[in-house]
Amino acid sequence: MATFQIRYGSQTISYELQFMQRKTLSISVHPDLSVIVKAPEKTKLEDVEKKVYHRAKWILNQQRRFEIYLPDVPPRKYVSGESHRFLGRQYRLKIIKNDSEHIKLSRQFLEIYTPGTSPANARLLVETWYREQSSQIFQERLSACYAKLAREKIPYPKISIRRMQSSWGSCSAKGMITLNIKLIQVPMEYIDYVIIHELCHLKYLHHEVQFYKLLSRVMPGWQVKKERLDRFDFG
Repeated sequence: MATFQIRYGSQTISYELQFMQRKTLSISVHPDLSVIVKAPEKTKLEDVEKKVYHRAKWILNQQRRFEIYLPDVPPRKYVSGESHRFLGRQYRLKIIKNDSEHIKLSRQFLEIYTPGTSPANARLLVETWYREQSSQIFQERLSACYAKLAREKIPYPKISIRRMQSSWGSCSAKGMITLNIKLIQVPMEYIDYVIIHELCHLKYLHHEVQFYKLLSRVMPGWQVKKERLDRFDFG
């Protein structure tokens, strides 16, 4: 099967295309978020693309539903000694029995103070802490990055944060930027790259020549950041 892509608004949908003996074209979304298109043997590629584009909203909705159930990679046990990343640095989880619940970031440890020391409880606390940190830090970086594009007179966007499997961020035609919560684990410069990338989409919705010219002017050398981000080790 060959892999193809289409653009739907500011988002890219990748799909695997298989030509086979059948009368109709089918599109399926799998739990790993992969999109499989099965088409009759003599179907033109442009007709396939039109069909995928027509079903794009449904495809994206299905992927969002499946994202909720994706396992952590690598699987997390949420026990003392386990490695977790925050802003590019690696910390060891340290669960400390305490009357009240809170999380403290020390020089080497992500310390969890909690009455209950079960892994399930630790996971809930860590995920809540990551979301709180993401909300604060992403807003701060948005403000700093937006200033670099002030002359473009683009609207100041709202941010939503969620777990995303196939992209680091996206931008809607209505000006909403969605960021992958896993970005809170990478160095700040990569967070800035993703935010600036999406801000540029507020000026140019698609990946056209003008889009890349603007991105290169605002963030020279963005290609290196993109390559390193895509290879980032979350272990």
